[in-house]
Formats: sequence, structure tokens, C-alpha cells
Amino acid sequence: MSDDEKIEESKEEVEEEEAKIDESKDDEVTVKPEDEPQPSEEVEAEAAEISGETEDVAIPPEEQLLLPRDTLLSAGIHIGTRMKTLDMEQFIYRVRPDGLFVLDVKKTDDRIRVAAKFLARYEPAKIAASSTRMYAQEPVKKFCDITGATPVIGRFIPGLLSNPLYPNRIEPEVLIVSDPRADAQAVKEASSVGIPVVALCSTDNEFAGVDFVIPTNNKGRRALAVIYWLLARQILRERGELPPDKDLPSTIDDFEAQVAREEEEI
Repeated sequence: MSDDEKIEESKEEVEEEEAKIDESKDDEVTVKPEDEPQPSEEVEAEAAEISGETEDVAIPPEEQLLLPRDTLLSAGIHIGTRMKTLDMEQFIYRVRPDGLFVLDVKKTDDRIRVAAKFLARYEPAKIAASSTRMYAQEPVKKFCDITGATPVIGRFIPGLLSNPLYPNRIEPEVLIVSDPRADAQAVKEASSVGIPVVALCSTDNEFAGVDFVIPTNNKGRRALAVIYWLLARQILRERGELPPDKDLPSTIDDFEAQVAREEEEI
């Protein structure tokens, strides 16, 4: 075979190899951004938690809330007022066309869990729950019956916490109030004697004298029943007195204030 023939044969082999390479390139799968493997929801949630951005994670399924979302919404725990304070702005989800500010139920759920862990550390009798508002008095009473806390219902007697000479003085180690505005005297005295205050706050409340806030509708009859029922259940679970998958023997209806027919007509 002549040199020219060898050269031609080599060229043909090179061309065949190049053709094979081109064919293999055509067979390659192009990975588009949307085809790239995505991290699992667990990984995303963990990463968000580490970076302190858990609020930006998608809303979890209903089973991860303490009660189904529909139950919470139907009770109106998210309904605020037409006023908002700078303190409560962090808990507000949006404003409705009618001007009512709406609270974030996920943040309410989170706060109930944290409050329960905190309150479960105290001896039951060392927890006092105060309520001046009528609709909160029955929920507070049932909450105290179930958890062993001390109820302070109705008008708060000045000196009940701060006056050592008052014969009926109580000495709790933590105080729960249903509305820091309506229960202002209780908040003031608790602050003066160094008792931490856990408060149910709506969009129009301020945090003066309050140590921990549970954002919720603190004026609605059903909303207050749901919040105190949830808080009682969660405290018992944290104490180990109630299994995580069990409910209280009392229902939310048992916690709800009963309104006389003439009051409803008014």
C-alpha cells in the first residue's frame, strides 16, 4: 500500500471517530434547571431553621398544627382589630379590605408551644391566670381546673400581688393575662415584683410589662376558648400527664363562655 493510500485510510478512520463522537454528544441528556434534583422538604426546613428564616418556609400541613387550620380559622383566632401597634406588627399576616388586621395562625401555634414548655416548668399552683374580660373568665376557670393553676377572675384587687399586708395576697411565680390592657393592674403589679407575664395579645396591644406574647384574638368568645383549651392540653403534654396523641377530657365547648339569650339579642 502506497503512502498516499495510507494517508487516505487514516483520514477515513479519523472521520469515522469524529462522527462517533458527534453521535455520542447528541445522545447526551441536557439537564435543565428545572430537572436538577431538588432538596427534600426536610432539608429545606432544616436549612431555613439554621438561617433563622423559618417564617419563609411554606406553611406546614394541618397535622403539624396543634389543631386543624380550619378549626382555628372558624374560631376566629386570627381576627384582630382595625388598629395595630408597632409591637404586634411582627405577628400580622395581612389587612383585610374591611380594615381588620389578620394574625398569622402559624405564629400563634408556635407561641402556644413555646409558652406551654415554659409554663410546664412551674409548679401548677405557682401559675396564676388573670382575666377581667367576661368572655375570658370561663376559659381561665377551666384552664385552672385542668392544669392546677390559680384563677384570678373578675376585678383585680390592687395589692393582690404586691401588698404584703393584704390578707388574700397570692405569690405566684408566673402570671398569664388574657388582655394586657384590660388586665393592666395585674401586669403592673407582676412587673413590680418581678413575676414574668405571658399575655394573649391582639393587634392593638402593646408589650409594656409583658415578657412573652401569644398573638390571638383576645376578645372573641370562641377564640379565647380555643386558645386556653390548646394551652391547657399542651401544658399537660409537656408535663407528661397527657400522651401526645390524646386530647383533654373537656372539650372546647366546655371552655367557652355561655352567653344568656338576652345578651345575645343585645
